Amino acid sequence: QIQLVESGGGLVQAGDSLRLSCKAITRTFSAYFMAWFRQHQGKQREFVASIGWGGNTPYVVGPLEGRFTISKDNDMNIMYLQMNNLEPSDTAVYYCAADWGARIRQAPEFWGQGTQVTVSS
Repeated sequence: QIQLVESGGGLVQAGDSLRLSCKAITRTFSAYFMAWFRQHQGKQREFVASIGWGGNTPYVVGPLEGRFTISKDNDMNIMYLQMNNLEPSDTAVYYCAADWGARIRQAPEFWGQGTQVTVSS
């Protein structure tokens, strides 16, 4: 079992950077694949990035690659999403998610409560 708590969201201006954190409460964090999703107001949640259980194989969806970076610190039980050069279209609620394997990008088992990111133009 794992509990996930996101932090780091806020109101920023276009071009600014933010780093989101996802703190995991579990004894076996290193066993989980992790991911970030986001949900724009009135739209379905969408996959943003994922990372393997060992902190390897980071993946960011194409349109966000180059601006967003995902990382995982198994010693600290934390996952990060570094977001640079933010755009108003990045405004959304960002969720972290965890799963033991292949469903991580489609239907992960565990979710955090979400953190709001708002980017003003």
